[in-house]
Amino acid sequence: MKTFIETFIEELKMEGESTKKLLTLIPKEKLDWQPHTKSMTLKALATHISEIPGWIKIGVTTSEINFADNPYPPKDCNSAEEFLDYIDEMILISQNELGKVSDAILTETWVMRNAEIIYAEMSKWEVIRHSFNQLIHHRAQLGVYLRLLDIPLPGVYGPTADELPH
Repeated sequence: MKTFIETFIEELKMEGESTKKLLTLIPKEKLDWQPHTKSMTLKALATHISEIPGWIKIGVTTSEINFADNPYPPKDCNSAEEFLDYIDEMILISQNELGKVSDAILTETWVMRNAEIIYAEMSKWEVIRHSFNQLIHHRAQLGVYLRLLDIPLPGVYGPTADELPH
């Protein structure tokens, strides 16, 4: 029987491959596009999606992240290729860190904070699950952005309307 950690490693690979199908489609000339003034730009969204797999490493290797001590400068990606390179790097880093631990760490507590303000306190299990949830959530958001730009969408868990016969 597989451990939870082994299952997470496999899930990270699978969700990463699905996500890369969408990142590949990002048009360089539309990086500053946003569907609404309150929405992220396409570049900001794609960068965020590309970095999310790296959260798993942070959750596995630390007991907290404190933004007061660790300011967050987003990486400056400017093309589909750069988003793909970045997500590949984050996936590999997290897979490697997951490969070094056992299920025993999953019940340990992890905290996200900014100085004294606590944004989240959860188990490392929940950090990993939350990372996957965020990846899937923002990948779906990217799908909406691409649809609004009239870019045909590939299937992630099954075919899309773009792939089915009409």
